[in-house]
Amino acid sequence: MLAGPLLSYIRRMDRLQNIETFVRVAQTQSFAEAARQLRVARSVVTTRIKQLEDYLGAPLFHRSTRVVRLSETGQAFLRDCVDLVGRANDIVDQMRDVRSAPAGTLRLHVLPGFVLGHLAQILRDFQEKYPEINLDLSVSDAMIDPVKEGMDCALQIFPSVSEELVSRRLFPVRRVFCATPDYLKKYGTPRHPNDLFGHRLGLYSKYPSRDKWTFYRDGAKTTLELKAALLTNSVHLLNEYALEHAGIVCVPTLVASSGVLSGRLKLVLCDYQLSTFWLSAVYPSTLRGAYKLRLFIEALSASFAGGEPPWDQALIQQGLLSTQLIEA
Repeated sequence: MLAGPLLSYIRRMDRLQNIETFVRVAQTQSFAEAARQLRVARSVVTTRIKQLEDYLGAPLFHRSTRVVRLSETGQAFLRDCVDLVGRANDIVDQMRDVRSAPAGTLRLHVLPGFVLGHLAQILRDFQEKYPEINLDLSVSDAMIDPVKEGMDCALQIFPSVSEELVSRRLFPVRRVFCATPDYLKKYGTPRHPNDLFGHRLGLYSKYPSRDKWTFYRDGAKTTLELKAALLTNSVHLLNEYALEHAGIVCVPTLVASSGVLSGRLKLVLCDYQLSTFWLSAVYPSTLRGAYKLRLFIEALSASFAGGEPPWDQALIQQGLLSTQLIEA
């Protein structure tokens, strides 16, 4: 038979586990999704919620076949529970660091445009410093809600609209139009944004402005509605499309810079600028102090602490890119 203090401790730990499960169900609005994120059976989630409701003496959710909604009690209970779970996880992580080293898994969602050619070295250096931290990386152009997807952090260029999320800027994402010298020799080089109408264009499909493009020069702006011969959510495909002499594309400098610096691509409309986005680390406010995540974001920030990302520095030094940033 378990001794009284040990039994009391186990009950408190079970209660904290039940509270964490409650928070996950509330955030995802799904018992099944909460079970997937927690890596337990759905029946386990159901049991934990029932235990918590029995302890409180009130239902936490209104359930139907399609919808899981917080009850009035659940709404009142949630914020304190979110703070409690975040603080508990942070304390555990810090105690691990005191006794040995930070450990566990970080779940990250990252844009493909940043992953290829730029992220692997940062990940290597981070894991050499913190070998007990495992990384679970999802790569996609989809804009996600880290809370509902069970991610610790998303690296994305579009700002979050949720009050549950915190956003920390890492570096500016400039966009440029470019093509191969062979294409421009054959079809001509645009001197004004209106000249783009005479060319085959490759454009990114996920910008919030959709088909509208605004060009800035000397305080004036020109807004056009451009139609793409190739519309895609892959900036790397656009880059390869341009390298095949297929047309003029608009891609971020983090993708285009190597081709431009090698002479395989040439920037066009250099006297005009597009608005600048920012790649940001977006994460749930409940994880603001989470130790593993804080270490990772600090490592990312340190990699881009020089002001301009390295791919832009090289273009600026050659006079191909302005240091000015125009906010989207």
